[in-house]
Amino acid sequence: MCTPQKILFVLLFSFSWVVNAQKGKKILLKPQKIGFLYNNANEKNFLFDDTDYYYHTNTFKVQAFYNLGYWQTFQFQLVVQPQVQIITHQLLNKYFVLNTEKQFLENRILFTTKKKMNLYGLELAFLMQKEIANKLFAIVQIGLGVATIDTATERLAKGFTFLENLSVGFTFDTSTKTSIYLGSNIGHVSNFETQQPNSGYSFLGFEVGISYKL
Repeated sequence: MCTPQKILFVLLFSFSWVVNAQKGKKILLKPQKIGFLYNNANEKNFLFDDTDYYYHTNTFKVQAFYNLGYWQTFQFQLVVQPQVQIITHQLLNKYFVLNTEKQFLENRILFTTKKKMNLYGLELAFLMQKEIANKLFAIVQIGLGVATIDTATERLAKGFTFLENLSVGFTFDTSTKTSIYLGSNIGHVSNFETQQPNSGYSFLGFEVGISYKL
């Protein structure tokens, strides 16, 4: 089980690694800024209201932003995002487990029991931003990552999986060094048929973040 103490340790370790690596010149590119992001998402929304299951995630990300360059009025960045996701999941439609499957009665009981799961991942995201007002930037971010999930469900096998994310939002520079971010996120978790089952999860949520320029 992922406790708040474990989450804090993982995030602080990742944060300190980025800072120390930057100071010691142990990474190839110097990050422009570092940050922290919180995301809250679920499948019950106007896009993914799936009656078969319940899915809710709290995601915590440490971020390192690397400048890729400019094109006209757009700035492009690479974002490296180690993360921890705390997930609550429950199968609501017991007939999702077919009676042709082995031990289907036991699996229906197992999967319809609400459970806590943890996902640990590393995501690389391509970010595009444009200043639309003084100190205010519009953001579009597309991310792909690899992860491991610690619990098997009727929709996804335990172990290796992929992350896919699309985020849109706004960043406001609160000072010459600090910025705050508010946005929305569409996400998907699945393993690309590397294991079975692989129905995966799709979700929509909101996210907030803070960043600091180095």
